[in-house]
Amino acid sequence: MPATAPPAPTDGATDVADVVDEDVARLHATARFVRAQDTAVLLSRVLPGLDGPELRALTDRCRFAHAAVLVFPPDEDTLRTELAACGLSTDAEARPSVVVRRRLADRHRRDTVDLDVRILRPQVRGPAGEDRAVEVFALTVPPGSELSRIAAEERAFEHEAHLAFDVVRPDPLVLRGLLAGFARHGAAPDGGGYNPHEDGTVFYFTAPAATKTGYRRVELYAAGDHRDVLAEHLAHHPAPDGARRPDRARADRTLPDRARPDQARSDGTQPAETLLRLMTGAWTTQALATCARLRLPESMDRHTGVTVEELARTVGAHPQSLATLLRYLDMLGVVSEGPDGFRLTGAGALLDAGAPASMRPLALMYGGPFYQSFVHLAHTVRTGQPGFEYLYGENHFDYFARHPELAALFDRSMASSAAIFDPLPAHPVLTAAATAPGPARTVVDVAGGTGELLARVLTAHPTLRGVLLERAEVLEAARTRLAATGADGRCAFRAGDFADVPPGGDVYVLSRVLHDWDDDRCRSILRHCADAMPAHADLLIVERLLPRDGSPSLATAWDLHMMCNTGGRERTADHYARLLEDCGLRSVGHTPLPLGAHALHARRS
Repeated sequence: MPATAPPAPTDGATDVADVVDEDVARLHATARFVRAQDTAVLLSRVLPGLDGPELRALTDRCRFAHAAVLVFPPDEDTLRTELAACGLSTDAEARPSVVVRRRLADRHRRDTVDLDVRILRPQVRGPAGEDRAVEVFALTVPPGSELSRIAAEERAFEHEAHLAFDVVRPDPLVLRGLLAGFARHGAAPDGGGYNPHEDGTVFYFTAPAATKTGYRRVELYAAGDHRDVLAEHLAHHPAPDGARRPDRARADRTLPDRARPDQARSDGTQPAETLLRLMTGAWTTQALATCARLRLPESMDRHTGVTVEELARTVGAHPQSLATLLRYLDMLGVVSEGPDGFRLTGAGALLDAGAPASMRPLALMYGGPFYQSFVHLAHTVRTGQPGFEYLYGENHFDYFARHPELAALFDRSMASSAAIFDPLPAHPVLTAAATAPGPARTVVDVAGGTGELLARVLTAHPTLRGVLLERAEVLEAARTRLAATGADGRCAFRAGDFADVPPGGDVYVLSRVLHDWDDDRCRSILRHCADAMPAHADLLIVERLLPRDGSPSLATAWDLHMMCNTGGRERTADHYARLLEDCGLRSVGHTPLPLGAHALHARRS
């Protein structure tokens, strides 16, 4: 992108042939790009750090659909000639572009009636024959028009050039999850709108600074009217030049000829439909848990369909009832129905017990004991007592200790989110310890569960040694996990509680521990760590962080979950910094991890 504005054309002296040739070149480059891209590879380039199960899940939810370019033909005949010169269909229907017309009007302080912006989508094929398009925005700029100044600037800065992904089977829950996922990987909300001419909703993002494509903007396109979700997205769109952030007024301009999302239409259906979808979230939890209990994923394939009757015989289910469940799972994107029957999606494959980082244990936990305790959320809100404790008569750690099968399921469910740990072995604190001269440095994983994190660290850094502190009943599983990596010979296993944190380590780790407890208990845990830490030692804390601005976040959901089930809470980075300071520690900083988590770094004060 040029650092300075382009020179202004003078009194209609712009060479029409030159600008037409330039637009043809830009169209041709865009078409070539669209034909060459693979969705999964492109997503990983657009959102650096997106990989593994999260990339697979995102790929199942959206498909690369088009790349966009804004051109400035003097008339419609010239536009059709430009398309033909690039091998693009000249038969594509041209429709008014509400969103881009508004954006151009805002950017150049023009009235929208002065801007004739059309949108065409000539079709092309992807590398595997996928249906795609080149999205062409065309602002008519007659020779000598004062709009030539706008055209020159827009060509130079490519404000409207973007990549677009179509959302598969969009609904509010899916859209909110996708928007949160894009934001989690550094994409910033950058407007959007509802186009009544197409009955489609667009959500624009500014790509992360580290994006590996030449496009700085990304669009998610959802068929249908999703202005309720759009209003939330627009609320996080920063205003330029430090101006007040646009709120509902901005959203109103985006939604021509339609009611605002927070106002009922004449039939009152839009807010009611949104609320109804939210109310039925419990059905989704139980549908996923039932899918896991019946072991449907183990009896299905991602590439070959299976009929309802055959699947019912395999898992021992009533065919008609199973068909109803499968249709619901299809709506969720867990399975997909085709001519040969039902097959698994990438998301559904994660419910297979044999899948790497299987999420089956989580589905069984959230659809089992934690589901039952959430029935008592109102009691928790009224009294402060966790719903789990109210239902089962004791906190969940003590209850699980008396029910070994649930304790084992809980430990496996914690390992289901192991993708959080993928980047952690490369954390500067751990790489510095691994490369330090002298005797081998030691990493102490406090309440390290089955050793999932410590196994990754020791595998990545053969020079490090480890100590895993856990309850005695968990250590056998931890030994098995470390033995599977060949790192058990460099790891000591200690049975104990937080009061037994071993001294003399070089790096201490508290992963997903502090959110289980209230502030007083957190201070006690942190003081035990501080007392054990030598002056040079580092402390890494892995937790989800509540956003300061109230933006959508997994941490907000987990905050409710922790309150109801453990009596704990999620916290902001500033809150953790205050807790650390109370315990003679200081916060050095924090870095993002997958699934909304962060690694907080602390040292002795």
